[in-house]
Amino acid sequence: MHRIRIAAAAAVAALAIGIAGIGVGTLVRDDGDGSGGAATTTVTVASSESTASSVSQQGTFSVADLYARASSGVVEVAVGAAGGAQAQGSGFVYDDDGHIVTNEHVVEGASTATIRFPDGSTAEADVVGTDPSTDLAVVKVDVPAVKLDELALADSSALRVGDGVVAIGSPFGLEGTVTAGIVSALHREIVSPNDFTIDDAIQTDAAINHGNSGGPLLDLRGRVVGITSQIRSDSGGNEGVGFAVPSNTVRRIATELIRDGSVEHAYLGVSLAPEGAARVVSVRDGTPAEDAGVEAGDVVTKIDGVDVESGVDLRGELDRHEPGESVTLTVTRGGGEETLTVTLGTRPS
Repeated sequence: MHRIRIAAAAAVAALAIGIAGIGVGTLVRDDGDGSGGAATTTVTVASSESTASSVSQQGTFSVADLYARASSGVVEVAVGAAGGAQAQGSGFVYDDDGHIVTNEHVVEGASTATIRFPDGSTAEADVVGTDPSTDLAVVKVDVPAVKLDELALADSSALRVGDGVVAIGSPFGLEGTVTAGIVSALHREIVSPNDFTIDDAIQTDAAINHGNSGGPLLDLRGRVVGITSQIRSDSGGNEGVGFAVPSNTVRRIATELIRDGSVEHAYLGVSLAPEGAARVVSVRDGTPAEDAGVEAGDVVTKIDGVDVESGVDLRGELDRHEPGESVTLTVTRGGGEETLTVTLGTRPS
């Protein structure tokens, strides 16, 4: 049986303990609740004497030059843990106001974190907000602007399978580590810390290990295409299958966390089949779906008249709505069609 492990929350005193509780689970889970790319597929390494050739005609950098360009924007994130141990992960500078983005599971339950910059200096950060449904968090430091080398976000929807990517982070506390690989697959589903589905995850064979979580996955132009979050492993170490939360999700959630300190997701309350149409497997008790008369076996085909062809479509449409809004679901049931009105709830945290 394969095990999914959160890639970063490495407790220095007990590495495996802080990870297994969140990271172990099945690769695909569907809950039905709503939650550019590199220009070349070749990773080239230029010698230090060949700076003129380090940038190709497509505008991409060698790994060495990309690291020199982007590593100053990557930090180590540490928080105190139970028993005096310390949980550790990575993060990157989001803006020049001192906001740093990392994974929720890196700072889970903490109000402050210690940020270690590439020059070895440290600063205390306040946790601005967290969203376990997407495993994203924002913390804020008050430091001179010279320390804040913000990294730009790319459009993750423009990624292609085979595009070159680079991960920078602090695996096992080894800060400033760079690994390179490709986008192995797109549109994967991974399980969030609160057991909801994160859609459109990026799969990569760039080496990701405990402590990488929250660090950036970069395209070959040095732009953030995702945040490294999980690995799939039998051994608990890197086996060439890692996952990153896509940058388009990062942009949306970070904006809300900085603005409001929290994110509310619309909630329907059903479990869906992992593949194919948006077929309801079960309806949770006391949820908006139950109140509206949704039944196990229903197939959702439309939401407010918009066609739904899969669970991903349904979650995407739901995520465009706010808790408390009413939507109309069109479902097929027993060979017929039903129209149900649902008042959406707030997803449990």
